[in-house]
Amino acid sequence: MLRIVAYDIASPRRLARIAKTCLDYGIRIEKSVFECDLRSDQFEMLWESLKKLANEEADYLVAYPICSECERKIEIYGRSRHLEPSDIRVF
Repeated sequence: MLRIVAYDIASPRRLARIAKTCLDYGIRIEKSVFECDLRSDQFEMLWESLKKLANEEADYLVAYPICSECERKIEIYGRSRHLEPSDIRVF
């Protein structure tokens, strides 16, 4: 399922770690926004990794699921790169 993962991280060190983790699972859309097309088990691995890195009191993580019907309705204009399955690197 396609998900949009976004975050607001207070610490530069945690920010770098969270960004690196997100890059392993999806593609960067904006500095703190990633498009991740993952199976449920892959998403759970990502989400658990992010929660371990984040500080619940200071940081914010969010993941918006995009249903397959809505995914077909996505409109893109301009220079963009859509996620391809070969872009996913799960370790």
